[in-house]
Amino acid sequence: MKRPAAYAEPLPILRQYWGYPAFRPLQEDIIRSVLEGRDTLALLPTGGGKSVCYQVPALCRDGLCLVISPLIALMKDQVQQLQKRGIAAAAVHTGMSRRELDIVIENACNDAYKLLYLSPERLQTELIRERAGRMKVNLLAVDEAHCVSQWGYDFRPPYLQITDFRQLLPGVPLLALTATATPPVVKDIQEKLGFERPNVFQQSFARQNLSYSVLYENKKREKLLDILRNVPGSGLIYLKSRGETKEIARFLQENRVSADFYHAGLTPQERSAKQESWMSGRARIMACTNAFGMGIDKPDVRIVIHLGLPESLEAYFQEAGRAGRDGKKSYSVLLYTPGDAETLRYHLRTAYPELDQIRRAYQALGSYTQLAIGAGAGESYDFDFPHFCQTYQIEQGVAHAALRLLEQEGWISITDTGGMPARLRISASREALYDYQLRNKQADTVTKVLLRAYPGIQRDFSDISLLNVAKYANLPYETVEQTLLLAQKEGILDYLPQKDKPQLTFLRERVSPDRLELNTALFNFRKQRAEERVEAAIRYAETRRCRGQQLLSYFGEQDSAACGICDVCTGRNESDVPADVFASLERKIISVLRQEKMPPEEVMKAFPRRRHDQVAKVMSYLLDEGVLIADEAGRLTCSER
Repeated sequence: MKRPAAYAEPLPILRQYWGYPAFRPLQEDIIRSVLEGRDTLALLPTGGGKSVCYQVPALCRDGLCLVISPLIALMKDQVQQLQKRGIAAAAVHTGMSRRELDIVIENACNDAYKLLYLSPERLQTELIRERAGRMKVNLLAVDEAHCVSQWGYDFRPPYLQITDFRQLLPGVPLLALTATATPPVVKDIQEKLGFERPNVFQQSFARQNLSYSVLYENKKREKLLDILRNVPGSGLIYLKSRGETKEIARFLQENRVSADFYHAGLTPQERSAKQESWMSGRARIMACTNAFGMGIDKPDVRIVIHLGLPESLEAYFQEAGRAGRDGKKSYSVLLYTPGDAETLRYHLRTAYPELDQIRRAYQALGSYTQLAIGAGAGESYDFDFPHFCQTYQIEQGVAHAALRLLEQEGWISITDTGGMPARLRISASREALYDYQLRNKQADTVTKVLLRAYPGIQRDFSDISLLNVAKYANLPYETVEQTLLLAQKEGILDYLPQKDKPQLTFLRERVSPDRLELNTALFNFRKQRAEERVEAAIRYAETRRCRGQQLLSYFGEQDSAACGICDVCTGRNESDVPADVFASLERKIISVLRQEKMPPEEVMKAFPRRRHDQVAKVMSYLLDEGVLIADEAGRLTCSER
């Protein structure tokens, strides 16, 4: 390893740009490790401040930090946050035009940025590879590094190209970051990314302030309301489908709980508005799919509820971990019924369709985009998934799984957002722009708004809102759009209209279905690993053992103490009473007590002796939950709520 170049001290930079008085645990150790030129793997829990670990060292010495990130929405959010702090940053991802890419990459070669975010698919493009050597790269950061491992829960083949890409950047250290990785994945990440020697910084996965609970409930919606009435503050409810997010948000609103919904099918404007509403507290609860939460740092989330069992403990841990980032007591609750396990196993079977179904879906993509065989590498198309399925008579679950597997095999990429906002760059010289403004009063008004609202718009493409531009220019929306189109014809600016649909990108030339290369051995390996993760999630829900210990054991911390605050440790779970039996006993107990108050021993007389132990546990649980109330004489009655 060559001697690293001198660097500025990290703490003054943290204070200057972020305003924090000190680093969080391990952050400074990680930063100094990469500044000393060592390949480093950082395992920090959700909300642990991973981004600071590469953003600060990027500013500690001359040059540029390249950040590999798989999520477009997250990249854009990071770039916006950096720009607000006065740090020059940009992003390159699928869906951008050739002209836009060329400008951003050339700017990076000319030291215009301190951080450049890249989607992993871009690493093998000629444009990036040809110019990487011209960039003064001081650090290569790999976010969501678990994506490089086939042992992990979110494997993405383009991540395997990172090691090859590193050959273009000799002597540049690599920082890999993730929030969730089991011991085999930790080892695999370092091997796949070409670490010279193992070097891991890992915080314990323990969260002392977060109480995990699994509650066995047949009436999930009623229990959901009960929890939200008893736990004040902001919350998230994770659901499996887009339709469920709408239903649950409506249900909560009808019951006087301030709520909204979020999923990947929303427009960029809708997503931004809903996110801002929740972040500001106007919407207390967000009912969402797993599309919500990545990169969102809201410290005062008090409750995260899952109405269905996630496909892996990695996903569950990451989503549950969005509660209590401020260190205050918070709750993560999984509402579970035995049927949830079978539902999860069914979804697993549909997630790995037959290989001929994958080939059929690939052929349909070629027809849908009217792309000729032998063409299309790097081409992007609007992609309406429901319309695609309807047109080619492919069941949506099978189609979704087939497309995901085609992504994993490196044939296609589909953007993780519901569309792309309008983007614009003013390309004319100052003199040409001034002359154009003098000759065109309407263009002058629009241009002044653009220059004020988007300060970097003369250097980089900026995401713009035509609605906001129209509002501040006091012009109709259509007039603003027509003005931009005319200015583009005059060579004054580059304007890329909004794309409302997800973008499908062919990463390789289209081939005939019989020539579609699919690695069957790898396919079967991934399927087996997915089955193991599903069964681990089911065991977590169905095993009466401290929830914290179960999670820590899964992530390699075998000797942890009981958390003392989960449902098992506090004895408030009826897990040794089967869910269906519990529901039946609960109904009968409530029916008996609605007739008159009575002590527990009198309630017992309404049940066979063999059920008495279970009845006692159910009554104890219902008392803890406030469903039953005991008076001074010890007589039980039903709560009025």
